[in-house]
Amino acid sequence: MPVIESSIQRVRTNEKAQARRASQLSSYRTQVKKFVAAAAAGADNAQDLYVAASSAIDKAVSKGLIKKNKASRDKSRLAAKLSK
Repeated sequence: MPVIESSIQRVRTNEKAQARRASQLSSYRTQVKKFVAAAAAGADNAQDLYVAASSAIDKAVSKGLIKKNKASRDKSRLAAKLSK
């Protein structure tokens, strides 16, 4: 544990930021998994879940959780699953 006050504050801030990023990343992954499961099962609400997953991917990019190219690749793969 650091001794300097500003270092202690940075540790506290970094822990909060890491928890926030983990939560946001988890919700993004959850949305994608819901869509993949629905698409595999041929559910009726697959289109709605695709929109939600696509939105979650865009939010993850805007927050800096994933890169633009990964988002584009993921959305392309989800669209392919939807059209099957």
